[in-house]
Amino acid sequence: MTPSLNSIMSRLHARHLRLLIELDEHRSLLGAASSVGLTQPGASKALQEIETTFGTVLFNRTNRGLEPTAAGHCAIRYARLLQTDIANLRHDLDAILRGVGGRLAVGAIMGAVPLLMKAVSQLASIQPQMSFEIIEDTSQSLLTQIESGRLDIALCRTSVSNTPQLFASTFVQDETLAVIANIDHPLKHAPSLSLADLAESRWIVYRANMPMRVQLEREFHDAGLRFPLHLVETTSILATLSLLQNRPDFVALVSIDVARQCAMNQQVSILPLSMGSVSDPYELVTRKGSQATPAMDTLTELLLLQGRQRCDS
Repeated sequence: MTPSLNSIMSRLHARHLRLLIELDEHRSLLGAASSVGLTQPGASKALQEIETTFGTVLFNRTNRGLEPTAAGHCAIRYARLLQTDIANLRHDLDAILRGVGGRLAVGAIMGAVPLLMKAVSQLASIQPQMSFEIIEDTSQSLLTQIESGRLDIALCRTSVSNTPQLFASTFVQDETLAVIANIDHPLKHAPSLSLADLAESRWIVYRANMPMRVQLEREFHDAGLRFPLHLVETTSILATLSLLQNRPDFVALVSIDVARQCAMNQQVSILPLSMGSVSDPYELVTRKGSQATPAMDTLTELLLLQGRQRCDS
């Protein structure tokens, strides 16, 4: 049985993490020991302590040196993540002490990326020494990363979570959807379209149970149409654009902000189809009880201002 978290936390030290990383680099106790300032017997003892702490063998001793087991590869990966987090901690502390900069990890669902990037660009102008990590993913994945502390803040939806009470959220704006297609789609100049006009098209959609997919299924149901069978499921805008550019019979449902940005760059055409149902709004989400940094407060103000301006326009 894997030891408890309290047991691991009380026995694991920073030098253990360094040793794991160096063992992965050198695949020998002698090389790793030299890199972390230990004797070979000292490194051997430290490795025994690590394996005892985790309750499993992390390296197999072979003629070619030390080979990580499956558990060893897992431990090494997390040791590198922790090293990166500590490096980011050092960077943030240095920025705080100097009164400038800092680091912000932000996320967004695909439809909210244009909105977030505008706010991040403004924040980068206000705080030129600020560093950013930007993640695009599904709401469910972003919420998991917020809960674990990997993300500071994200534009997504808490409605997909089974534990929305873990998060603090602020309404930013409603999401308007649009249907996009190949730049030369034969129906792009039609005065208006109904869903029946596109029922035989090949649809690029999010996977089942995601909010945008649910909304499209509802639209087909309300129109008395069978939902298309032969779908392409992806959350990647690059994959979506590539498919639309290669196949004039493909169409995709995206946020109006994404559609307008792609159309402005002459990558797609926006088809004249109005969606009847309303999508869940974008929310600015943080972990409940977490301490907001000045950068997070500024980003929040910029996003809320954009949301108000869009409502007024």
